[in-house]
Amino acid sequence: MGRDTALAADVWRVRPCELNPCVRAPGVGSMSRRALRRLRGEQRGQEEPDGPLEEEEEERPQSQGPHSAGSLKLLGDRGLSNPFQLITDLDGDPASDPDTSPGTQTTLTEEGDVAQDGMVSDLQAAPAGKSKRKKKKKKGKKSGGAESAPDAGTDDASGVADIDRILEKIENSNGFTYPSQTGGSADTRPLLYVEHRNLSPETELKKYFGSRAVLGDQRLRQRQRPHQRSTWLTSPKNTWPRYSKTGITMSLLETRRGVQHFTFEHQRDYQQVQFKFMDAVESMDPNNIVLLLQMNPYHVDSLLQLSDVCRLQDDQEMARDLIERALYSLECGFHPVFSLTSGTCRLDYSRPENRGFFLALFKHMYFLEKRGCPRTALEFCKLVLSLDPENDPLCMLLLIDFLSLRSREYSFFIRMYEEWETHRNLSQLPNFAFSVPLALFQIGQQDDISEDEKKTSHVRANHLIQQALIMFPGVLLPLLDLCGVQPDTMVANHSFFGPVTQISQPPALSQLTSLYIGRCLGLWKEAAVMSWLETNVNEVLRLVNSNDPVVQECEQRRKVRYQSAPRNIHRHIILSEIKGASSALPLEVTSQPVLGFDPLPPLDSIVSYTRPERANRPTNEGTLSLFFRSLLPNFNLQGEPLQDGEEAGAGRDLNRGVNRLMAAMRDMLANIQFQEPPREDNPDEEADAEPPPR
Repeated sequence: MGRDTALAADVWRVRPCELNPCVRAPGVGSMSRRALRRLRGEQRGQEEPDGPLEEEEEERPQSQGPHSAGSLKLLGDRGLSNPFQLITDLDGDPASDPDTSPGTQTTLTEEGDVAQDGMVSDLQAAPAGKSKRKKKKKKGKKSGGAESAPDAGTDDASGVADIDRILEKIENSNGFTYPSQTGGSADTRPLLYVEHRNLSPETELKKYFGSRAVLGDQRLRQRQRPHQRSTWLTSPKNTWPRYSKTGITMSLLETRRGVQHFTFEHQRDYQQVQFKFMDAVESMDPNNIVLLLQMNPYHVDSLLQLSDVCRLQDDQEMARDLIERALYSLECGFHPVFSLTSGTCRLDYSRPENRGFFLALFKHMYFLEKRGCPRTALEFCKLVLSLDPENDPLCMLLLIDFLSLRSREYSFFIRMYEEWETHRNLSQLPNFAFSVPLALFQIGQQDDISEDEKKTSHVRANHLIQQALIMFPGVLLPLLDLCGVQPDTMVANHSFFGPVTQISQPPALSQLTSLYIGRCLGLWKEAAVMSWLETNVNEVLRLVNSNDPVVQECEQRRKVRYQSAPRNIHRHIILSEIKGASSALPLEVTSQPVLGFDPLPPLDSIVSYTRPERANRPTNEGTLSLFFRSLLPNFNLQGEPLQDGEEAGAGRDLNRGVNRLMAAMRDMLANIQFQEPPREDNPDEEADAEPPPR
């Protein structure tokens, strides 16, 4: 009786909405027609059994089809009286469900009988039964939650263990390192992990100036421009020529130990453009490269070479735009599997097709640092290093410390030093020997760390800076000189830091120290840093005066090592364009021509296609011969062997005629005489005098 009363109350609660759709039930918003139909279906299913439903049940057997008897028998075998219970009871047999009471089955039966009046009622009856079923499931969970909690915890633990085991197998098979689900911090990621959002300089500029100041009307221009392919390395501009396939593709060579090795490939059309570019470079005329770019606006080597020309002419904006266009052209040719962020994709610098990508990334990073985006430049530095971390063809390890300190990524830099010191000996590079203690000192100056951490960082920084000063004493005085700091008399006159030490340095060590001082001197100009450096210099002098064995050991180490620098360090110095380091390059490097699109190519280059041989041209030509050759490409100097046949005879006659013309012009130029101007002391006599005979 209580249940019937509750059902009647529910019916009366929804009837105002049924009579007038504009009337809202308490706590319910405006209803749609679909919701009203659903409420009407629930109302019909909640009427009393002795109502008109019984009459419909009596009429139903007459309207049932030939399959009604079989269906009823099937329902009887399953213990069901209503076919719609097959839809609503998804958990199994309702007879075996302890939560299903006979009263509930009666209600569902009544709803199903009424709902067969039409298709709309069929769709309305199932949600009503589902809602009641969910309520009873919740009650069962509340009552049996305490008993099932231990079992659920065991299942979750086993599931997590299985997931960890699967991830470990994947990591061992393909080399990927996945961050944990709970910790997405930088410490759990791979060291050279690259984030797509950090490759855009706008992300960094927004932090400094705000999105409104950075974007401006850029969004409106993006809506108006035609659709262009979106890329990660750079954003295409409206001023760029329309992009079409250039003939650059990428292929997967092999996969070893989870590391994928790719290479760029030049198609036949691109190879022909490459040959024309080599001719334009040999002509020593930048206008020929401009003409080539007008026909092929996305030729990578032409863009790199012309960018250097624009930069030498102080057109930094155009130089940067050309580099971005080269990156866009290369990224459009990426392999579908090639990833910028995984850290497992490799490119071999010994292949000439891959060098354009390395150099474009390096020069783009250079422009980003000059633009005031050191964090974005650091991300590109990690990207270049991840392409070939074993060989490091552009020697990014000489630059990553500067970008880390500029962008205040001290934790990343310290982590890199700790992980790579054992197998790369980073402490033997002057930039790491001085930058690591500087990073630890800057960490100790921060306010968001505890006093114990500050003390630990300070002690460790003092120890490392003293080791750096003992190992590389030739860095101190040039660094203080460029920073505008006058050293103490005791320090300046001491033989350990004096000019004798700088002169006696090996040539390779002089290149490394000059490179570091010229690049990182701005990081040492702070007053707190100078005071900290002065304290440690005095401590080093005390160790030197006491004949500490560490000093002698470091001196012997300097004499054995740093005799000659590898080719990648020379390539890095050329690309960096730091005056002090460039002047310290050996003669065998400075005496050979250096091209901007391929500086100091590797000696073990893997050549996939060669340039066709050109006809031999004489080298003893004069200015006039070169002039005629520019007008007549088939012109041959006297004495040069000619071909046989009619073409040879025609060419011989042409050469004879040109040679006679040259002889006549030579005689004419030799007989030209200039008349002397009249003297001012006796102009009348000069006027009456006869002209000199010719």
